[in-house]
Amino acid sequence: MRLIVVLAVLIASGLPSRPALAQADAAPVAVAEATPVAPPPAAEPDIASLETIVVTGAQPGPGLWRVSRGSHVLWILGTLSPLPRDMTWLSADVEATIAGSEVALASPGVDFDADVGFFGRLALLPSLVKVRNNTDDKTLDQVLPPDLYARWQDLKAKYIGRSRKVEKWRPLFAAGELYRKALDKQRLTESGQIGKVVSKAIKQHGITKVDTHVKVKIEEPRAAIKAFKAEELDDVECLRQVLDRLEADLATMTARANAWAVGDVDALRTLPHDSPVRTCFAAIAETSFARERGIDDLPERVEAAWLAAAEAALRDHETSFATLSIGDLLKPDGLLAKLVARGYEVEAP
Repeated sequence: MRLIVVLAVLIASGLPSRPALAQADAAPVAVAEATPVAPPPAAEPDIASLETIVVTGAQPGPGLWRVSRGSHVLWILGTLSPLPRDMTWLSADVEATIAGSEVALASPGVDFDADVGFFGRLALLPSLVKVRNNTDDKTLDQVLPPDLYARWQDLKAKYIGRSRKVEKWRPLFAAGELYRKALDKQRLTESGQIGKVVSKAIKQHGITKVDTHVKVKIEEPRAAIKAFKAEELDDVECLRQVLDRLEADLATMTARANAWAVGDVDALRTLPHDSPVRTCFAAIAETSFARERGIDDLPERVEAAWLAAAEAALRDHETSFATLSIGDLLKPDGLLAKLVARGYEVEAP
């Protein structure tokens, strides 16, 4: 039922739903008397070569960020998507830190809810299948400018193949499908092992998990589906930016994934973290569908909820743990920068 509200947001916006949190949920990362051990220094990777070869095998990942005020410490593991598909993460240090923590903060996210029950979900399935299609059964060649459609055709042939079903989809959903197929061809994956390891460690050691999610309740789901299908989404720019990313930045995404795998934070700092996420989210947030259901300001609400939970953890516990995206840790306007602005001390790995 999360599809009802932000079908496209969950595809393109990066705001994780509950299943996504299996990968990104926070787990405590601080051993009572031991600072997490940084991976042994390695020769600086050649980013040019990392752009073309995806690393495999056992890899350490990055060290942990340390946020503190007085004796209270919040350890943060930086997550990234996509990551190398054939990598095995050496997570012993993170698991040890989890074992020594008091609470674990969930990653920033959204929970969508609609009370329809099992049989109600079955009844809604035909509508959910159709909701991703363009209005009036238009195809992409009818809704995209000719130059953009030509670019779409080139990349579709490269990553998706001859399938015609995606030609009926709204640009927002077509962009999401193309992006996923391209990652697979590049041997990258969005569903990594980070969250599974973290969630298992939290459960194994009985760590209290702090829910930081914004809750969104969808009333009258049938009406919501009908309203979403009727909306004219201004999502052409979303598709354009995804095409830009795949044409110019797929090698950069690979380099970023490899830098995370080998624990090269310096390389992560130099690589861009720009994303079409905000443009794609705006395609939905600016509709009457979103405004009437209170989801037009989700990014701001998600950010505020996580910051409040982080400050409470730092105030009430000696040691706590969280996971945040690498972008939120490195960007000058990210969540870590906002904690610094509030007076917390931060040490990067």
